[in-house]
Amino acid sequence: MARAATTADAFNAVAEPRRRQILDLLVGGERPVNDLVAQLGLAQPQVSKHLRVLREVGAVDVREDGRRRLYRLNGKALKPIHDWVHEYERLWSERFDELDAVLKGLEQKEEDDGSDE
Repeated sequence: MARAATTADAFNAVAEPRRRQILDLLVGGERPVNDLVAQLGLAQPQVSKHLRVLREVGAVDVREDGRRRLYRLNGKALKPIHDWVHEYERLWSERFDELDAVLKGLEQKEEDDGSDE
């Protein structure tokens, strides 16, 4: 079975851990390639390859500032991922609420059992 292209959409692009690291670094604002290279500890060609994939899916934008290329996050392109995860957040929230109720019940039981002594 053929493997899906990593540039097909934001989901495939961010499936790669190094690309997620790049996105994490760009959350703080624009950064030049050399800064990303230093932060990631990778060779410049590797970082550029990852940036190209992220650019192709629209997750990052680039602008030239003299001889430098500055990369920044494009949140709109990541919205489908946010929307998808948001559905699971509701489920997790409900489950955590249920867990809180169970833990409170156990705490109350311990307090009640301790007061019998």
